[in-house]
Amino acid sequence: MLLFGLAGEMILGFIGISMPAFRIAGGILLFLTALDMLFERRTHRREGQKSEPDHDPSVFPLATPLIAGPGAIASIILLVGQAGPEWTSTAAVLGLMVVMMVVTYGFLLASPPMERMLGRTGTIVITRLLGMLLAALAVQFVIDGVRGAGMIS
Repeated sequence: MLLFGLAGEMILGFIGISMPAFRIAGGILLFLTALDMLFERRTHRREGQKSEPDHDPSVFPLATPLIAGPGAIASIILLVGQAGPEWTSTAAVLGLMVVMMVVTYGFLLASPPMERMLGRTGTIVITRLLGMLLAALAVQFVIDGVRGAGMIS
């Protein structure tokens, strides 16, 4: 995450991907994750329900968890890009990333008792609420990308 935060725009430039295009792609990727949260597909997978018979789980990169997966990488590149060229702004975004990783670790430690306390219904309600917030963030990334590409003003 730190590598992509510091060199993400340079990597994208080397490949020939513009920031507006990456904003749109990142927004779509985050939106797909939000849809999974809103329609409980992630809950079904987590509870071990059978997936499609032709689905091969080895295709998914198991070494890259969702915490530092494609959506998180897209988000950190976009946020550093929005922070501007000053190193203080970039350091602030990267510092917040570290704080969020620590907070995430704390939530992961606290999740079993929280899940027992909330119960199945409470967990579903919170998952859907957070999915809706993630969907709104994803749509904002797409709007910013389309605006940055000059398609709308």
